Amino acid sequence: MRGWAEHMQDALQYIEEHLTDELEIEEISARVYVSPFHFQWIFSALCGITVGEYIRMRRLTLAGEELSRSDIRVIDAAVKYGYDSQDSFSRAFTRFHGISPKAAKEQGAELKSFAPLRIRVSLEGGMMMEYKIVEKAAFTIMGIARTFNADTSYQEIPKFWAEHYETGGGEKVMGMFGVCMDGDGKQFEYLIADSYCPCREIPEGCVTREIPAGTWAVFPCRGALPDSLQKVNTMIWTEWLPNCREYKLAGNYNIEAYLKAGDHPEDFYGEIWLPVKPV
Repeated sequence: MRGWAEHMQDALQYIEEHLTDELEIEEISARVYVSPFHFQWIFSALCGITVGEYIRMRRLTLAGEELSRSDIRVIDAAVKYGYDSQDSFSRAFTRFHGISPKAAKEQGAELKSFAPLRIRVSLEGGMMMEYKIVEKAAFTIMGIARTFNADTSYQEIPKFWAEHYETGGGEKVMGMFGVCMDGDGKQFEYLIADSYCPCREIPEGCVTREIPAGTWAVFPCRGALPDSLQKVNTMIWTEWLPNCREYKLAGNYNIEAYLKAGDHPEDFYGEIWLPVKPV
């Protein structure tokens, strides 16, 4: 039976073979047999960059090589490697290579290269990871929602939380949960949310979302934020899921539960909830 690493390598190979085509996240994630939503999380955790960043850097690498060794026009290179205009291509190319596309055609031009990724799995000893499998009834959350792009969400979501509290949003929504819900595979909805109480009026600007009943893998997070959550999150996608034989991913959402703040940062206790189903 082929494993997680082999399927991820299939996805990387598919990307490499279609860098001059219009790549769709649905086609890429199908190679790993997971949804586009979950593939984005897995890819970022395993590879350290987003899918979009990886594709962009591989395309710019190939564009630089082709410009330096052929008579292709800059506008044709822009179209070939997925840019809407020569100007947008030139800006991206210059940021990546440090020189313009025109300068890349000059003899002796120095270019940068981002090599194709290869997934390798090495066993370095046993690892203990605390988790539990629980059944939860359907529940409703209420909160402030915003749509994020998968490529920039790691930078933008912390800003969303900071803005929420700086503008007094904590008076309406305390922030018991951070909830990611699938959009179209490229974008997703994120909510700063609390449990919804039907006896309370929904504050202006807030929305409700129902989380269906199901099975959840619950992972404790202890220690100062954001390190504790980020460490556990990385271990989920890179260690627990690839080695789990009893469960696979279910719904296209996941939840961060902020349960105890404490008097000191190291006193924080939270959980990451991941929907799963038996294999």
